[in-house]
Amino acid sequence: MRLALLIVIILNSALSYAQQAEFKFKEKTHRFGKVNEGEVISTVFTFTNKGDAPLLITNYKVACTCTKVTFPKEPILPGATGEIEVEFNTEGKIGYQDRSIDLHSNSKNPNTKIRFTVTVKNE
Repeated sequence: MRLALLIVIILNSALSYAQQAEFKFKEKTHRFGKVNEGEVISTVFTFTNKGDAPLLITNYKVACTCTKVTFPKEPILPGATGEIEVEFNTEGKIGYQDRSIDLHSNSKNPNTKIRFTVTVKNE
């Protein structure tokens, strides 16, 4: 009896461990082109959870406070889509900017990166 219970527990653990969430982005890099300094620009990164477990974004990391990120707080179910909005304040950021956002989640790749580029003109 104990052996049968142990086998059931091990199999259940193995099956639940095999389930993973997985990001699939429509695009992982957005190119804004040229903008004037002082503009606040934004874009939306659309993704689908291609895994077989709910996807939960827990945090993000950016290089400076000029980049704001809004992400879904609720889990994204398998097959469902979600959006991550990124806003960048160009004030004082002259020239070519290449910024990345590290997304922390329960995904198969827990530190997924998305990024954007922009050239900020001083006019």
